Amino acid sequence: MTEPIQTAIPAGPMEVDVDLVRQLAGILDATQLTEIEVEDGPRRIRVARKAGPQAAPAPVHYAPPQLAAPLPPAVPAATEIGAPTPAPEANAVRSPMVGTVYLAADPASKPFAAVGERVEAGDTLLIVEAMKVMNPILAPAAGSVTAVLVVNGQPVEFDQPLIVVA
Repeated sequence: MTEPIQTAIPAGPMEVDVDLVRQLAGILDATQLTEIEVEDGPRRIRVARKAGPQAAPAPVHYAPPQLAAPLPPAVPAATEIGAPTPAPEANAVRSPMVGTVYLAADPASKPFAAVGERVEAGDTLLIVEAMKVMNPILAPAAGSVTAVLVVNGQPVEFDQPLIVVA
């Protein structure tokens, strides 16, 4: 069994190496540390200073994210160039949900409704896909399609005008 090692600490007042203390204080100043401790055999010196008020870091300013330019409004599908476009608010059938609009049952099929065609109440005008469910949008009344305000595959918002039936 080993016995603990004891070291003899000289009795009497400790002799302070003032030059060492100044060197340690200089290191504190140079490195912005708040304390430093050195151990040399039985002698141990710790130099510390109170942390004074530190300058707050400069605020970081971030540029706001650049937003993409808004998409131009959809051009009616079969409107002649220069012809007045009907007001989308008048007799417009609006989207009942957020989704993707499809003008035909599949890409190879003809559109459900085209400008100039006559539709009856309850006829399918287009489809809005929402959450993988195809939702037919029906004509609320009989009339003629005067404008298609969306393009095939376009995302649409709730209450967005889709098609005008007058």
